[in-house]
Amino acid sequence: MHCVDSTPRLRRLFVAMCFGLIAAFSASAQDSATLQTDSATSGGAIRLRQQEAPAQTQTQTQMQQQQRRQDSRSTSSRSDDKELAPTRRQPAPPSEFERYARRVANEPDLRRFGYDLVDRLQEDRSADFHPSIPADYLVRVGDELVVTLWGSVDADLRLTVDRSGRISIPRVGPVLVSGVRYADLPEVISRRVGQVFRNFQVSVALGQLRGMRVYVTGFADTPGPVVVNSLSTMSQALLAAGGPAPSGSFRNIVLRRGKTVVAQLDLYDLLLKGDRSADQLLQPDDVIHVGPIGPQVAVVGSVNRSAIFEIKRGESVDDALQMAGSFTAVADMDRVALDRLGNANANRLLQLNLPESAAMALANGDILRAFNAGDLERPAGTQQKRVRVEGEVTRPGEYVMPVTSSVADAVRAAGGLTTNGYLYATEFTRESVRRTQQQNYERALRDLETDINTQVATRRSTTADEANGIVATSAVTKRWLDQLRELKPTGRLVLNLTPSSTQLPDLALEDGDRIFVPARPTTIGVFGSVFSAGSYLYSPSRNVGDYLRLAGGPKKGADQSSVFVVRANGTVASSLQESSWFSRGNALASTGVQPGDTIFVPEEMDKTTWIQSAKDWTQLLYQFGIGAAALRTFD
Repeated sequence: MHCVDSTPRLRRLFVAMCFGLIAAFSASAQDSATLQTDSATSGGAIRLRQQEAPAQTQTQTQMQQQQRRQDSRSTSSRSDDKELAPTRRQPAPPSEFERYARRVANEPDLRRFGYDLVDRLQEDRSADFHPSIPADYLVRVGDELVVTLWGSVDADLRLTVDRSGRISIPRVGPVLVSGVRYADLPEVISRRVGQVFRNFQVSVALGQLRGMRVYVTGFADTPGPVVVNSLSTMSQALLAAGGPAPSGSFRNIVLRRGKTVVAQLDLYDLLLKGDRSADQLLQPDDVIHVGPIGPQVAVVGSVNRSAIFEIKRGESVDDALQMAGSFTAVADMDRVALDRLGNANANRLLQLNLPESAAMALANGDILRAFNAGDLERPAGTQQKRVRVEGEVTRPGEYVMPVTSSVADAVRAAGGLTTNGYLYATEFTRESVRRTQQQNYERALRDLETDINTQVATRRSTTADEANGIVATSAVTKRWLDQLRELKPTGRLVLNLTPSSTQLPDLALEDGDRIFVPARPTTIGVFGSVFSAGSYLYSPSRNVGDYLRLAGGPKKGADQSSVFVVRANGTVASSLQESSWFSRGNALASTGVQPGDTIFVPEEMDKTTWIQSAKDWTQLLYQFGIGAAALRTFD
């Protein structure tokens, strides 16, 4: 009985012992994972696979995080909008010397050199900047190190250098890294880890850089303390403070560390030469002092960079020209003009010959101007001529002719005329003549427009019809003037050749001349107020009247007393030249023509119908009758 009754008890005891072992094992495993998780959180322990949290715990955590994000958005929405909006640096007002130099040099956009770079960098201050770490960078308190171990040990650690200058690696211990060069970090950490582990590799990198406070004093845009990262240099901290003020120097910037002057920075070395050797790395509590602006000069004209430059004692004309990028391709490199403010009214404007005056020292307020040699007209008698010969010549093309060459020499250089060349109709165009014609043509149009406006303004209108007629006439005149403005002179120079001429006149060439010898034409043009305008075959036996009859003769509205002929050589013959007081009609009817001539019959401009004439005569007689009746009444 006793044996039979003990079997269930043993079975229950065995089951209880099994459940107890399982519970104990689970508790120990959970405690181990929790310990390793806490260690990884606090010090970055060696990486282990952690137990996942229950689903309910993850859900609660996500809900709490979402609620915190919503609260953060609601409390900082306005500040976020302000941060997202780009802050543009307001341009500094021009200094007194800038206003003076702009007025004297007639350069409204003249600015101090260096401010364009400062403005652009101020606009880009919010951009992400990830500098490369130099090999000689010294690790300091507050730096974050990213240490990766693999091999016999697997770890991915982010460790911050504490106040004692150490980092603590789990299962290894503290490692002193403050003052160690960045290039020596892997060796220092590997040597310390090697005391505990074997057969491993290590990689070390800088994570977040520590922030440090430096001071920008003197003539800076916004002097005061500036927080920068540990890799910042003098120029970066200065730009973070807004750069030099309008009264601050770009060339006298001093770095002080305690009472010691560590470096002296000239930003012109960086801006003009790309030299950053004096741009020292900063340390906490460094002081960057910007001195007052030094002497200033302006360089304008035909230089690659017109600007106002700050000069140092002893810098010369050549130094200022080099700052301005030297001369442009079209500049006169033999001389410059110097406007010296210190001379007051006595010899204030000087001309300096180069290179004799290149070493001349500049003074505060000087303005240098480089001349443009490309716009200068050289003496025609000292320059070779580039001419273009086209048409019926043996070798058409562009030729460079000697100084004393003539038009005939240019044609001979092109191989002479072909058998089909029509020398009488040679077109000779010159650029200087075209410019003169354009100026005279524009002046004539302005005078004509002034006369027409004066006539319209002083003309009286007694009826509504007359007023409407004046308005309509003004509109038509305006359209006519607009059409005249679209016409451009060709620059043709009439050579006054005759049909029997065998060579061109002995006319001196100019640079840019163009000679065009056309082929001998076989037609005569008849245009204008005729019934059949067009071109007709040339016949030596026909005259102007014959060709007008071939074209159907003048129309009823034609002005036959103003017929004119444009000759092939560029001259014009008109009926008004041949007419007299007693002659009326086309006085050129019996005049002979040459191949290439053009006959034009203009339209009569001031037309009046028979009814309008009768009305005018009736009004005149009516007024005369009223006057006679009045005289008779007085009698």
